[in-house]
Amino acid sequence: MLRGTTYNSLNEWMEAIRNGGTDFPYILDWVSCFALAVNEENASFGRVVTAPTNGAAGVVPAVLLYYRLFVCKPDIVTSFDELILRFLCTAAEIGSIFKKGATISAAMGGCQAEIGVSSAMAAAALAEGMGGSQRQAMMAAEIAMEHHLGMTCDPIAGLVQVPCIERNTMGAIKAITAAQLALQSTPDFAKVSLDAVIKTMWDTAQDMSQKYKETADGGLAVHVPLSLAEC
Repeated sequence: MLRGTTYNSLNEWMEAIRNGGTDFPYILDWVSCFALAVNEENASFGRVVTAPTNGAAGVVPAVLLYYRLFVCKPDIVTSFDELILRFLCTAAEIGSIFKKGATISAAMGGCQAEIGVSSAMAAAALAEGMGGSQRQAMMAAEIAMEHHLGMTCDPIAGLVQVPCIERNTMGAIKAITAAQLALQSTPDFAKVSLDAVIKTMWDTAQDMSQKYKETADGGLAVHVPLSLAEC
């Protein structure tokens, strides 16, 4: 894929990316690019996507595009549209479980409730899309959230640009890793369940100091002297 190249359709653009290679750094760059692009669009008052929230909007789309471009192989019966719909339905159900059992709001739970939940949603959807069982999908969601527990929300200058946008790339990569781990594992031997990690996240959210919950009163927000122009 060449810089400055004009593409006549979405499919042509996606085909150019797919044909660019399959080595790890190349795919990693594109997954990061997808996650950043969604959030940059949000931050610049373009089309707003919440998946499940505005600040964590890049994770699910980034992993979905990864699935669509580098993993998804429809057969003669199942189309790309059907596979994508299943991906989104799985992600949505995991998000719903977190919302009912804990929270998806950084104002209530810190960044673990946004990037962590979106990563869990994407991980489960990817695991299912790659042929995993329901229990492997839930295991993928658990793994993704487990490694976001305690993440604070500390937007510099109270804006979503720093560090939220960059965190979406990390959430997307963790989701892919979590799905891969779950697919190579047997859920019967798992020590931590999805229910347990959801309860733990909610307990952590309640224990977390209010200044780390989307208030810009703690963390990077008070240690980085960065002046951002008004949007």
